[in-house]
Amino acid sequence: MTSTAFASLAALPDALLHSVSLLGYTDMTPIQAQSLPPILEGKDVIAQARTGSGKTAAFGLGLLARLDAAQLRVQTLVLCPTRELAEQVGKEVRKLASTIPNIKLVILCGGSPIVPQEASLEFGAHIIVGTPGRVLKHLEKGTLSVEQLKLLVLDEADRMLDMGFEDEINAIVKKLPKTRQTLLFSATFPDAIAALSRGMQREPVRITVAAAADDVTIEQRFFEVDPAQRLSALTALLAHYRPDSTVIFCNTKIDCKAVTEQLNSKGFASFELHGDLEQKDRDLALVKFANKSIGILVATDVAARGIDVKDLSAVVNFELPHDAEIYVHRIGRTGRAGQKGLALTLVAPREVFRLKSVEDYTKTPAPLGDYSKLKPGTPESRAPMMVTLCIDGGRKDKVRAGDILGALTGEAGLPASEVGKIDIADNWAYVAIRKESAGKALNRLRNGQIKGRKFKVRQV
Repeated sequence: MTSTAFASLAALPDALLHSVSLLGYTDMTPIQAQSLPPILEGKDVIAQARTGSGKTAAFGLGLLARLDAAQLRVQTLVLCPTRELAEQVGKEVRKLASTIPNIKLVILCGGSPIVPQEASLEFGAHIIVGTPGRVLKHLEKGTLSVEQLKLLVLDEADRMLDMGFEDEINAIVKKLPKTRQTLLFSATFPDAIAALSRGMQREPVRITVAAAADDVTIEQRFFEVDPAQRLSALTALLAHYRPDSTVIFCNTKIDCKAVTEQLNSKGFASFELHGDLEQKDRDLALVKFANKSIGILVATDVAARGIDVKDLSAVVNFELPHDAEIYVHRIGRTGRAGQKGLALTLVAPREVFRLKSVEDYTKTPAPLGDYSKLKPGTPESRAPMMVTLCIDGGRKDKVRAGDILGALTGEAGLPASEVGKIDIADNWAYVAIRKESAGKALNRLRNGQIKGRKFKVRQV
């Protein structure tokens, strides 16, 4: 049997083996085991794998293995569909690079001021992670130099095409060295992806990892619904199953808004997530969902790409997507890392043909249940247990998570168990606090100091 241990990869440098060991990784996931050998050999790769499969570590280790840290030149470019995903990728690659001194990674995304990005690029970089529009703008302005580029990665290429980035991607590729290595990762594999690959890759190694829609860790339930009763059916499902954290997928922005308004009117703490939102509102929604200050996100497929929650309790399809692969990709967000997951789907009579395509694709029967027979769960409060405080100081102010925790839990302070997830951005920080202790935490931060300084603090 072929070994799936990272240590079996002779081409992986010792420093990176040490990194994966420090991160607690021992065995490779299927996508890592199949893609890392050809990546380390310098071959082009086109890989189909769902979110949560470990693909970021696969290409992250590959790009770091080829990096010459002594040369402060852009050697790798990673393109992502959204700012949220770019930041996730940057965070993961930085973790993997923790044992290699002086690696500089710069994130270039729209929704952020361009001038600070230009200033950062003046000092050089090894790795660029960004969205196509902003990366192309820097290339056109001459603020990003790619003459020494060795490796191009397209992450979630299908979403980039869905979002209309094909022209930008092609324009970027024309400016890159032709002798580079190109890695293309996609959750689905429509004809447009094959065409994209033909235009930028040379004899790529094709890798497909099963989407695992029949994974025993995901319980799938389907419910027949009259279109006019879809909203009431949704609240009935949530009242019965009572998941701690839920992503509800809608096919349109209009449905996102209507569903969110309905849920909030019924006492559920929900927030809509779609392309029309201001970037700061999207960022805040994702932070509050990850730290459990919001229990439900109502999202379109494209907007949901930035959601990174390890123990997502449930996925709900307010309406079946038009493509069975998209269905599998949606539900794959729950039931990760050995956790039990739940996937609930509402199906109107006119959508039964879509359900048949899901059955054919997953090779699993999808019987329709009657939601009206479900009994409400226990009558505990639907409100989240946590609230989020925003501190107007962040990474650029040298504020660290430990500084915030110390300010909250110092002498006569809160027990550490009352403090949840802490997120540090460039200019601000978010900290989750148990609702009962929110007032005390707010007063402590407003009247005290963090790193010897006073910062404005508010509940968001």
